[in-house]
Amino acid sequence: MKTRRIGPFDVSAIGLGCMNLSHAYGTPPPEEAAQALLREALELGITFFDTAALYGFGANEELIGRTLAADREKFTLASKCGLHGVEGKRVVDGRPETLKWSCEQSLKRLRTDRIDLFYLHRWDKNVPIEDSVGALADLVREGKVRAIGLSEVSADTLKRAHAVHPIAALQTEYSLWTRNPEIAVLEACRQIGAAFVAFSPVARGFLGGELRDVSALEAKDLRRSMPRFEPANYAANLKLLDGFVAIAAELQCTPAQLALAWVLSRGEHVLAIPGTTRIAHLRENAAAADIGLAASTLARLDALINPRTVVGGRYDAAAQAGVDTEEF
Repeated sequence: MKTRRIGPFDVSAIGLGCMNLSHAYGTPPPEEAAQALLREALELGITFFDTAALYGFGANEELIGRTLAADREKFTLASKCGLHGVEGKRVVDGRPETLKWSCEQSLKRLRTDRIDLFYLHRWDKNVPIEDSVGALADLVREGKVRAIGLSEVSADTLKRAHAVHPIAALQTEYSLWTRNPEIAVLEACRQIGAAFVAFSPVARGFLGGELRDVSALEAKDLRRSMPRFEPANYAANLKLLDGFVAIAAELQCTPAQLALAWVLSRGEHVLAIPGTTRIAHLRENAAAADIGLAASTLARLDALINPRTVVGGRYDAAAQAGVDTEEF
């Protein structure tokens, strides 16, 4: 597996987003299947695992702790704070005391003495970003955290945070159909030496080519609340998919591999963390790190799927209000 740099760490260019083993996309897999997938990821050379206190309201961190504690030195572990479950509801809380408390809880669930990369999952706009990052900097000084990241923030917020303590990574959604990072944060990360970590790089399954009927999504699937997955919008977006699948066939790769290769082509500071519950997809994703794309192919992809051709926003109004990203 090819590697890229995050702060002091060399990690696999394609990591593993662990969220859907516990959270968000309908019924999670059985414990045994989830553990098998995590172990297979290590065998494939994936050395960057991403979780959060929010995922399953702690269940995802517990799963990783139970499964991988004995292999802790083999991978770089990222988790997140500032967004967690309270009495069954999502709560954004960036107060320094809450972030420090959250770190302690995450360490226990993960069965480790340090978190390699600790993200502020959402910026609590009631708390200055400088105060929240200052608390994370305290955790670095205490040895509980090795590097700091931010999630779903703008370039301006990134720069404010970086003035308090070096920011090793910024994570946000990025794929052919979500291009917001190209407005400012991709370049801002490059300028300050931060990695850019792309979540949902396969467009929440859209670019995998298999999801044709959104009515089949489970009632609790997060995508049901997303405008792009509303039936009329999705039908319009499906018109883009056949051309994308055809390009993948020309290159003799799968659509998901093409989506991941496109993300990695955006810069040497860019990494991808696709998630999956299926070992076959995990193996497929890992192999994408070896695919290079010609400039002519990149131009075709950019012309096919971009902010002008995709129908619907990535979040509904409530979710959009909770992020700080630039928008087209």
